[in-house]
Amino acid sequence: MTDIAIQTEGLTKRFGEFVAVDSLDLRVDDGTVVALLGPNGAGKTTTVRMLATLIAPDGGHARVAGFDVVSDSARVRERISLTGQFAALDKHLTARENLVLMARLRGRGLREARRVSDELLTRFDAEPFRDRLVKNLSGGERRRIDLAAGLIDRPHVLVLDEPTTGLDPRSRQVVWTTIRELVAEGVTLLLTTQYLDEADAVADRVVLIDRGREVAAGTPAELKSRVGQQRVDVVAADGEAFATLQRVLGERFETTPVAELRTISVAAPDEVSDLARVAEAVQQAGAAVDEIALRRPTLDDAFLALTGHTATHEPDDAQSDNDPGREEVAA
Repeated sequence: MTDIAIQTEGLTKRFGEFVAVDSLDLRVDDGTVVALLGPNGAGKTTTVRMLATLIAPDGGHARVAGFDVVSDSARVRERISLTGQFAALDKHLTARENLVLMARLRGRGLREARRVSDELLTRFDAEPFRDRLVKNLSGGERRRIDLAAGLIDRPHVLVLDEPTTGLDPRSRQVVWTTIRELVAEGVTLLLTTQYLDEADAVADRVVLIDRGREVAAGTPAELKSRVGQQRVDVVAADGEAFATLQRVLGERFETTPVAELRTISVAAPDEVSDLARVAEAVQQAGAAVDEIALRRPTLDDAFLALTGHTATHEPDDAQSDNDPGREEVAA
């Protein structure tokens, strides 16, 4: 078995005149988590659909577990599982019935299908709603069942396309915990996301893409260091307090004042001690404030620093009417 789970060279896909993926080089080593980070329209979904053999590339090459996605597509599908952005479930069946059905379609006997389904319900903390119809589940509950369906057969490579978009904080934590467990068990994972915090929480390596091209790549720590430091934002209660804080904090820290927002940003490379020092200085100044908060780099910060523009939320890259691969599957 190759030690490279996914490798692309010059991978390209066009929809008419629109270039969704533009000569993308990507490498995912076995047993790691790589996050494709970018806004809607960046090329993430189109990339994973090519890797899952749902659509064919127009240029370049891609291999999954050592097999070419075009010439060895059947072998690729045996080794990869893709969970797309939208739930691929039968809304007239219960959560458990959906999983049993998926297992049966994959050749499991009834007893084995029920056993695997019950294990997945437990893993995704879905026992409380196992017997409810999917049409009556919340979005977060449906998403957890959809993700569980992708693990009926243990894949060599698991691809999750924006798995936590729209989920509540508790559901996001369940997904993140499951991802960590799967990687510890040897599953290789490619994750697409719009969220820097998600990439930071689960990824060994992050590839930032914009308009179909790689902008930057590295560990989360390396990427964040290129994006910019975290900061403490102090929001003054009024103009007088803003003037006072601008003077007092400017004498002690590296600051960036924004008068129209009555906000003074203080660089905070050591978040705990710097936050405490800023709060102490504000208290000593005796100025009224509306808020003191620690701010970490966001996706917009990343795009502004690395591309010169903020992340825009355009229609998703693979939702073109010309795209034949709109179906969501767990291969």
